[in-house]
Amino acid sequence: MIKVDRDEVFVELTRSICPVCKAVIDAQVNVRDDRVYLRKRCREHGEFEALVYGDARMYFDSVRFNRPGTIPLQLQTEVVDGCPLDCGLCPEHKQHACLGIIEVNTHCNLDCPICFADSGHQPDGYSLSLEQVDRMLDVFVASEGEAEVVMLSGGEPTVHPQIIEIVELCRTKPIRTVTLNTNGIRLATDPAFVRRLAELRVSVYLQFDGLRERTHRKIRGRDLREHKRRALDNCAAAGVAVTLAAALERGMNEDEVGDIVRFGVGHPAVRAIAFQPVTHSGRHLEFDPLTRLTNSDVIHLIAEQVPEWFRSDDFFPVPCCFPTCRSISYCLVDGGEVLPISRLVNPEDHLDYVTNRVMPDMRVRTALERLYSASAVPGTPQIAEQLECATCGIDIPAALRDLAQKAFMIIIQDFQDPYTLNVKQLMKCCVEEITPDGRLIPFCAYNSVGYREQVRERMTGVGVATVVPNATPLQAMLETTRHGSRSARRLR
Repeated sequence: MIKVDRDEVFVELTRSICPVCKAVIDAQVNVRDDRVYLRKRCREHGEFEALVYGDARMYFDSVRFNRPGTIPLQLQTEVVDGCPLDCGLCPEHKQHACLGIIEVNTHCNLDCPICFADSGHQPDGYSLSLEQVDRMLDVFVASEGEAEVVMLSGGEPTVHPQIIEIVELCRTKPIRTVTLNTNGIRLATDPAFVRRLAELRVSVYLQFDGLRERTHRKIRGRDLREHKRRALDNCAAAGVAVTLAAALERGMNEDEVGDIVRFGVGHPAVRAIAFQPVTHSGRHLEFDPLTRLTNSDVIHLIAEQVPEWFRSDDFFPVPCCFPTCRSISYCLVDGGEVLPISRLVNPEDHLDYVTNRVMPDMRVRTALERLYSASAVPGTPQIAEQLECATCGIDIPAALRDLAQKAFMIIIQDFQDPYTLNVKQLMKCCVEEITPDGRLIPFCAYNSVGYREQVRERMTGVGVATVVPNATPLQAMLETTRHGSRSARRLR
């Protein structure tokens, strides 16, 4: 007999969860065919495998960008059962909150086929009161001192009857930036509302999944193209900076990446695009976890579909979170001229925390750390200030020197879901859900482990959980057979 080599390279042992019962289980990270996979086995539900990074070289190169984390000023929980069951933030968490999310309601004026928050159709939803939001903001500030960014989300936050009062409340706190995450329907139909957002210096994250009718109907359930156009035009007229947030699904709209980039660069309201491979939690369409889109796939798609402007090496991992979670490219835009700042200053020279042999210019490093961060919000004075510092002394073309108006940002963020959750990455998450009971829970844990269902049950009094035998209280929160049993590929 002849011994046979395995067809993969074992990289590490970590922890994850079963996509069906949410039990915490061991998981392996392996490389096969130059791609990175996460494989795990649940004693009750069998074996699961998912693609977590489509380019193994980029995955391993990103390790050099893993910046030391910052300890929050205040923690909310203790270590009892270990990650991901003690959120949060617990003493084992490795990073503070760059961005805090408050979901002001679970109500929505859409019922999208894809929705990680599973909003819109529940008969028993809730809306937060001003008093609840006030306490949640105070928890965020106590943890951060001066907090960087709070994002108001939902549900659909613009249908909250007191959304303007909530924004005004945010502005009374030591929080630098307020953003609103919205589908844009109210922005399209209520110009006075948009003008008030401008007065309150609110930036907007606008759902924008593509330019085709088919894409809208598949992802959002209806054709919203005219609503998006009017929302953007109203924002441009009022001076509201917009980030287009595009959910990308394999076989559906990944061929629209280049068109979305060109559209965003050409619209006066748009200062950034955030591409987000679909998070397969909550509601989602049928998918194959072995062919899902990942960060590196999106980077390569941008380079392939917009080669006149971008190369793959114009994108760099974000050091504040685990560096495989988010990548960013900045560019300067003037009409049809687009210049990535990586052609002016190489972030790798300053943000390589592992293999640098010489001390980088600390002023430039600090500026780049603030730019390549989850707290970087396009269209804010802070972005222009940091760009000026990072490019100080560099001969920038005259047409591009107004950095406050010319800066454009592309973000690729692959949030983890029950199929891809890796506690190694989760422990450095810097995007946190702020809960009504005063916790800061990493976003990927909130959507994957059962915390969202826990909060909804506490807020509405309506149970959404099925007991899982022999599980801890949190593991027992949810038996997600609705999607888990038919969407994940199980290995026998």
